Amino acid sequence: MKTNRRDFLKLSGVAGTGLAGAGLAGFTTKDTDMHPFHPPKWERFNMSGYAAPKLDVVRVGLIGIGNRGSGALRRLVRIDGVEITALSDLDPARVQKGNETVGEWGHKPALYSGGAEDWKKLCDRQDVDLVYICTPWALHAPQAIYAMEHGKHAVTELPSAQTLEDCWKLVETSEKTKKHCMLLENVCYDFFEMLTLNMARQGFFGEILHGEGAYIHDLLMANFSKTGYSNMWRLEENASKNGNLYPMHGLGSIAQIMDINYGDKMDFLVSVSTDDFMMGKKAEELAQSDDFWKPYVGRPYRGNLNTSIIRTSLGKTIMLQHDVTSPRPYSRIHLLSGTKGAAMKYPEPGRIATSHEGWLSQEEFAELEEKYTPEITRRVGEMAKQVGGHGGMDTLMDWRLIDCLRNGLPLDMNVYDAATWSSIVPLSGASVANRSMPVEVPDFTAGLWRTNKPLMDINLERGGNTLLKMR
Repeated sequence: MKTNRRDFLKLSGVAGTGLAGAGLAGFTTKDTDMHPFHPPKWERFNMSGYAAPKLDVVRVGLIGIGNRGSGALRRLVRIDGVEITALSDLDPARVQKGNETVGEWGHKPALYSGGAEDWKKLCDRQDVDLVYICTPWALHAPQAIYAMEHGKHAVTELPSAQTLEDCWKLVETSEKTKKHCMLLENVCYDFFEMLTLNMARQGFFGEILHGEGAYIHDLLMANFSKTGYSNMWRLEENASKNGNLYPMHGLGSIAQIMDINYGDKMDFLVSVSTDDFMMGKKAEELAQSDDFWKPYVGRPYRGNLNTSIIRTSLGKTIMLQHDVTSPRPYSRIHLLSGTKGAAMKYPEPGRIATSHEGWLSQEEFAELEEKYTPEITRRVGEMAKQVGGHGGMDTLMDWRLIDCLRNGLPLDMNVYDAATWSSIVPLSGASVANRSMPVEVPDFTAGLWRTNKPLMDINLERGGNTLLKMR
């Protein structure tokens, strides 16, 4: 059956965003008003720079105590001014293990487990200020929305949403409730990324014209492990979607350095994927000796490598890659190209250049590192490394989140960042499905990107007085 352009837009979930630079040509007002991805209408309130009333003690309820959630608990109990008041997971054993972790630090949370919607009881509690969400991807948006609707700030693991509809719902709910909604993008707090952000803000690289980021991480066997992800949820994601399923690690720091949503915005993207050369074959191989894997044979697995290119309104470009199956060395590709210099990290250590003749020497790099290392690294970096979490960046992220809430400061990342960065998931899939045609990126700020000021306070101009408990 032949699918026309209008049908494709409805099926792919990008109606209302425009395709191939054609805007909404061919659509009637009725079409766009009825389509769930058309930007909804409500009285807008700018959450960029918004500071909620300060909380001397941040009472945290955490949902999802798997690998990421259990790690978050180990970090949060080390931050002064945090009280863990509730825990929730489908698996009672995980809840009990989480309770033991926080109990060692004197916390006595309420426990919820066993029911598919028991997490709502956590969000309903009056002694929860912040809901920390570490569940499978599909649950992030509905749980964050429910939490905000019930008076709680919400932070989510990546991505915050998987559809444009949910991206808009997050923005609408955050603005209406005046509750923070932040994406837990830990890479924004990695040490080289913060160093280059500080250097870029001080003009070292000149005008940034191009950036690159990636998530290259061989998870093939983890995705095909019966114990890797509960109910095989991550394999299901890879077996039902195409495009860049996990763009935030590579994108977050690049977007901050390029002032996306704070002076510039993403305009459109194009995305292309290879075929799948590995996941389908792995399912067939496993199914030969184990019937458990037979339902995974013949599924439409995503392409092994996806490359997406974004153009911004100011004429700059961003390249993102996603590959979690091939035996390629781990890389997040943090690359900046400016009019006066460049920076690159992964798969090699971080490097800086000021000309085409090559990277600066280790001695020259050390001098720049000493000059441009931001205050957050100087003040908290070594302690964060001791607490841990991907070399300390997870702890820096959690510490900064709590410090902002305790001091009544705007968060370093807000709901517009969560929506914009997460929107790459459905938008890249839509472009891949239509032979890599350009797809517009929605402006979740409603034009306020032109005047919004950058938020990430890596030099701790305000706050920075929350302690880390060391032992």
